[in-house]
Amino acid sequence: QVQLVEFGGGSVQTGGSLRLSCAASGDTFRSYCMAWFRQAPGKEREGVARIDSDGSTSYAYSVKGRFTISKDNNNRRFDLQMNTLKPEDTARYFCATPVYCLGDSTIATIRETRFGQGTQVTVSS
Repeated sequence: QVQLVEFGGGSVQTGGSLRLSCAASGDTFRSYCMAWFRQAPGKEREGVARIDSDGSTSYAYSVKGRFTISKDNNNRRFDLQMNTLKPEDTARYFCATPVYCLGDSTIATIRETRFGQGTQVTVSS
């Protein structure tokens, strides 16, 4: 069973950048698809970015071109680089794995999905 710990949240002004990291335990890290989700108060959880075992990526339309997901198999870590942040990006961000991992760009959970504890990102105008 995978365990996840996020790092790197914080507060920035509009247009700023943050990098979130997720450290994962578990022997099957390399074969999993991984993702970042976020949830703002009063809103549903939203899939933000996904990275597959072959390195291919998918993004929510709202973050495409601004966010980049990457992974480091050797160090069992996957990151979310967030640039040109907007106030609407304010949310608690969670890393998750394994996630839905078929050939389309859907970012969604499956029954086995595990989440980290989350890290807060606040973007002020």
